[in-house]
Amino acid sequence: MSGEPILSTLLPDTATLSVNDVSVGGVSLRDLATNYGTPLFVYDETTLRARCREAVNAFDDGVAFASKSFLCGAMARLAFEEGLCIDVATGGELDLVLRSGVPAGRVILHGNNKSRDELERAISAGVHRVVVDNFDEIERLRPLVGPAHSMHCLVRVTPGVEAHTHEFVRTGQEDTKFGFSVASGDARRAISALRDIPGIVVHGVHAHIGSQIFDADGYQETMRILADFTKDDDFDELCVGGGLGVAYVAGETAMSITQWGEALRAAAREVGLSQHVRLLAEPGRAIVAQAALTLYLVGAVKPVAQRTYMAVDGGMSDNPRPVLYGSGYEAFDVANPLAERPQPVRLVGKHCESGDVLIDEAWLPDGTGVDSIIATPVTGAYGYSMASNYNRAPRPAVIFVADGVAREVLRRETFDDLARLET
Repeated sequence: MSGEPILSTLLPDTATLSVNDVSVGGVSLRDLATNYGTPLFVYDETTLRARCREAVNAFDDGVAFASKSFLCGAMARLAFEEGLCIDVATGGELDLVLRSGVPAGRVILHGNNKSRDELERAISAGVHRVVVDNFDEIERLRPLVGPAHSMHCLVRVTPGVEAHTHEFVRTGQEDTKFGFSVASGDARRAISALRDIPGIVVHGVHAHIGSQIFDADGYQETMRILADFTKDDDFDELCVGGGLGVAYVAGETAMSITQWGEALRAAAREVGLSQHVRLLAEPGRAIVAQAALTLYLVGAVKPVAQRTYMAVDGGMSDNPRPVLYGSGYEAFDVANPLAERPQPVRLVGKHCESGDVLIDEAWLPDGTGVDSIIATPVTGAYGYSMASNYNRAPRPAVIFVADGVAREVLRRETFDDLARLET
């Protein structure tokens, strides 16, 4: 917002601002930029752990971290240590989580087009749940399960609820690639087909209505539909998926994980959901987004007739969300975090695309310019996990900070890394 310093509510829990620096987890951001270079993802471990514990307390055992939001070995281990399951959607995510030391019995496999290899590995490893998505998958499962190779699953259903969010991240409506429709009868047919396969145990249903959702109305409607749909099934689990929104910019407000859980439990009581049914969810963004910020170095400032462009050393390769969804962010000068921000700039990256815009209208102090270190907060979700090597840009390093100590959990890619697949 024009004129005002950055809001502390957008920063990690341990962030402290001084006249000429910001520390997170007791570590100076200016020192991190000097020691590790930029662009750089910085995660506050205290915030991560606090959000994980909040999710564990808000829901029942089996609540999972949606790893697509941000996945590396250190994050998988942290979420597991705090009591969460880990949900994965590809063989690559499954492989990394298992390599990180998380037991297969705490892993949930998602995906709308699981390959035979992915299903086979998940079943042989003994994952906690497979979330079954379509009839072709059911046929793919038949030869893979049996008395000696049992599989525990949820059935992904589409409840017909349209969440109030960007059309690209709505998933609960009828017109979607995910799940079985409740209204058409496909969901009921899928449950029957799975129950007829020896070795498969159906624990309940799973729904996900979208992402970056700010109110409980859609979730409460989903709860009513799913509770009515399953009232005669004697299931022991019901998962409402993820999608809880977070505030990215000044003026936005979002429910906490605790408030989300309370709203869903109230809805469950209202619709008469049996108390023996475990109420589950899969928060991702709500756990990792606010826990991190990204540091950039300003390399060029270019005034034109319409505005001033300020270019940093990252861009759409480390944060594609503004390009994909028009997502908004804030920015501040790490060396001047308490200053008012009267200078409007279009913050852009270094890629060969006019659309490589991180913030359409960022507000920064007047003295911010070339060689300044800029931070964009609330970048812990879908930054690194969606990062690319467009224009052969190496992906940034990822640093976890806690108790005055910084540890590199993902090193910065090198040009040699980018060339390693050449033959």
